Amino acid sequence: MRFGIIGSGSWATALAKILTDKQHPIQWWIRDESMIRHIQERHHNPRYLSSASFDVSLLQMSTNIREVVQAADVLVVAVPSAYAAASLEGLQAGDLSGKKIVSAIKGLLPEKNILLNEYLQQEFGFPLENYFAVLGPCHAEEVAAEKLSYLTFSGTDNKTASAISSHFSTDYINTIVNNDILGVQYAAVLKNIYALGAGMAHGLDYGDNFLSVYIANAADEMAVFLKKFGARDITVGEHGAEDPMTHRKTPNYAASVYLGDLLVTCYSLYSRNRMFGNMIGKGYSVKTAQLEMNMVAEGLNAARCIHVINQKVDASIPIAETIYKILWENVKAAEGFKRIEQVLV
Repeated sequence: MRFGIIGSGSWATALAKILTDKQHPIQWWIRDESMIRHIQERHHNPRYLSSASFDVSLLQMSTNIREVVQAADVLVVAVPSAYAAASLEGLQAGDLSGKKIVSAIKGLLPEKNILLNEYLQQEFGFPLENYFAVLGPCHAEEVAAEKLSYLTFSGTDNKTASAISSHFSTDYINTIVNNDILGVQYAAVLKNIYALGAGMAHGLDYGDNFLSVYIANAADEMAVFLKKFGARDITVGEHGAEDPMTHRKTPNYAASVYLGDLLVTCYSLYSRNRMFGNMIGKGYSVKTAQLEMNMVAEGLNAARCIHVINQKVDASIPIAETIYKILWENVKAAEGFKRIEQVLV
């Protein structure tokens, strides 16, 4: 398999590190020519995960996305969801013919409130069977430090998902395969919203006792929403037959890609969403918090997208709805959390 990576942020850089550590030559689309020159000369990304060093003989970098796409069999899209459409707009439908696409995006495209696979189908006629998603829990900073992490590869084609995942398996990355392609993506969107709330709670000086109750209720609320989208194997404690090759249990809601990713995003100091929420809880405006962070917190747009989607879905998600109101309707964080206190069980 010839891999191409779209994006140059921290997660794209971490994925590039994993592949090149496996000695895979990669095509890498980077928008900024000066960043390409820096990586060629200094062997690291100057803006993200600068501790990660690359064998540049394995990197074919370009600012021309069509060149990268044409030279790859598998394209890993790792840009913030808000920039996905703009990043891909230089492509034509024929450019993606026969390709496999792996989404490393943990958000919805805000212009249309849709997942990347829906956008690709609408704009390029791209089939779902050639689409996969790679999800955590996995912070880019820990990948750079080579701390053991788990990645889940999801797709409707288990055999191809397994084949792709094998190229990311290293001494510090364990891989898991899952076929709940819509459920895992919506779980990744929702956990960012709840992590923003966890950060707000910390900024408002709630303690660990409250936070544990908040996250437990967020996990339950997330399952309510996922069931509306037909997420499978969502019941904790129930498993299908084990995999005959790996002897692993089939995943359920307690698996890393659902509950595990929610927990780490709510608790970890690496979490951008937790960090962003913490500033909101301390009284920063949304605009000031954005300027202060200078990084994308996916939960901000996700809160609005899920609010719009839920007008049709009609899932009972009062925590996510309150986080939306704090971020987008000027409800004070302290007032919003007084409301949240009343719905926790």
